[in-house]
Amino acid sequence: MATYNKRGYKAPKPEEAKVENEFEEVVDVQDSTTAEVFDALDEKASRTEEWVAKNQKVLLAIVGAIAIGTLGYLLYNRFIVEPKEEKAANEIFQAQQYFQQAVDATEKNDSLYNLALKGGEGKLGFIGVAEQYAGTSAGNLANYHAGMAYLNLGDFKSAITYLEKFKSNDAILNPLALGAIGDALAETNKIDDAIVYYKKAAEANNNDFTTPRFLLKAAQLSLAAGKKAEAHALFVEIKEKFETSKEGLNIDAFIAMTE
Repeated sequence: MATYNKRGYKAPKPEEAKVENEFEEVVDVQDSTTAEVFDALDEKASRTEEWVAKNQKVLLAIVGAIAIGTLGYLLYNRFIVEPKEEKAANEIFQAQQYFQQAVDATEKNDSLYNLALKGGEGKLGFIGVAEQYAGTSAGNLANYHAGMAYLNLGDFKSAITYLEKFKSNDAILNPLALGAIGDALAETNKIDDAIVYYKKAAEANNNDFTTPRFLLKAAQLSLAAGKKAEAHALFVEIKEKFETSKEGLNIDAFIAMTE
């Protein structure tokens, strides 16, 4: 028996073929976009290559300068800085011995402090080391010791001069140097400046040794100068933060004096 299609009826297109066509269109778009990206990258790469080619001499000069600078720095440290540091350490040793003997002496010994400053037994003193080996660790340390020696000799102006030259982040030496400047200023009756330096010394490094020590000095000097409220605040700070320290033993009596 013959079969007839209804009038106007069209057989639907297979779904798979339609999907395939759509996929092909997406792929074509992606391929086109990818091609454009690679073309742009190629163009940028070409421009970079052209720029490098034009500036090759300049680039080589920069690289060469950096290499020479690095090599020069390494050679300078190896053959100049390190030997200078070693010589400075050898020179300062004898001065340090004199200084320690003066500190340990049961009586004030100005002659030992002077030997520490000016040198002896064929070695430089702190003054010479500070001058001839400036920029070295030993030269910097010589400034500290020279300042301390002058402080013990009563030459407060020279003490301040050398102590101000000393630069360090050491937790103990830095506060001690600042506090020693405060001592020298106090001895020359520069009370306000001395208090400032005592506070700087207390704040330089927060520890149980130098901080309460210089807080107490600042407080006592403030009290002597009639700055009762300022002294009270400093005494209270010692009680609250460093009551178990040596400076905190009689702190209640100081607080009572300022209330």
